[in-house]
Amino acid sequence: MSSSHLTHIIEPPGVAPGTGYTQVVTGTGRLVQVSGQVAFDEHGELVGPGDPEAQARQVFENLRHCLAAAGAGFPDVVKFTVFVTDVAYLPAVRKARDEHVDTARPPASSAVQVAALFRPDVLIEIEALAVVAGPADRTS
Repeated sequence: MSSSHLTHIIEPPGVAPGTGYTQVVTGTGRLVQVSGQVAFDEHGELVGPGDPEAQARQVFENLRHCLAAAGAGFPDVVKFTVFVTDVAYLPAVRKARDEHVDTARPPASSAVQVAALFRPDVLIEIEALAVVAGPADRTS
């Protein structure tokens, strides 16, 4: 899983290496910004109440659908921003993420613990930034 239009700089000189993410990703192409996704199914129902693993899986499924709608995929993602209500949920997020990304060339990433998300039963929210090679598909 690699995208030739992206360059991953995993260990830039003078910066400590990250674990499970790339320090810098650059690319040329069309920018795709995906709003924060939570664990709602296509009917707006929460998947996995109280279960960070189930919620993380659904979040990445939603990200997959959103990326596809823009003509992108996980290999095009240059950065994830992860919001969790408890850092103890990060292993579940990483497990779900690693099922979708090239772990040898992962996207850049930030993780933030927040006091709350917009609903108390939502544990995880993730947004994605992707760069897609080629012309835009204007669907709207």
